[in-house]
Amino acid sequence: MEIQELADTLEAVLFASGEAVEGKRLCQALDTDITSLESAAALLDEKYAENSGITLLRLDSAYQLATKEAYAPHIKAVLEIKRNSALSPAAMEALTIVAYNQPVTKAFVESVRGVDSSGVVNSLVEKGLLCEAGRLDLPGRPIAYTTTENFLRAFRLSSLKDLPPLPEQSGQITIDDVIEAAESEKDGE
Repeated sequence: MEIQELADTLEAVLFASGEAVEGKRLCQALDTDITSLESAAALLDEKYAENSGITLLRLDSAYQLATKEAYAPHIKAVLEIKRNSALSPAAMEALTIVAYNQPVTKAFVESVRGVDSSGVVNSLVEKGLLCEAGRLDLPGRPIAYTTTENFLRAFRLSSLKDLPPLPEQSGQITIDDVIEAAESEKDGE
């Protein structure tokens, strides 16, 4: 199959799917290799760059058709979509902990945050930003959580590798520094 025909077929499959489709699955279904698939995707990128309300998303090793962000207000108006509420600081904090440390348990999120996080984690699962990723082989068999493709879409990331790096610890005060300073103050009195 020539690249243009492959691009047209890829476009049709992704449009009909409505969801992200793994590259491997596309290669098998379209009887092609990953290099040809990427070439076809590049053709779609070019096509959508000019006068189109559609864009091709890459979510890890998956592809999905989506509307361009610039048209979101019009789409919401036509479909009468209620505006999603912003995530609370607690939800952003929990989401950050999971994104950088996944897979993690609720207990891990709670230990990092220092407060009960069950409600926040459950809310993020309901919003489709986190999902259950199985159970850990630990006492009680706790549920492990990971981020979802919806998380990648919501934060406009192609993969978790696109997350900004964590700040360096140099220059940050640790709890050990605080304890050490308090002990030296006691000794100095």
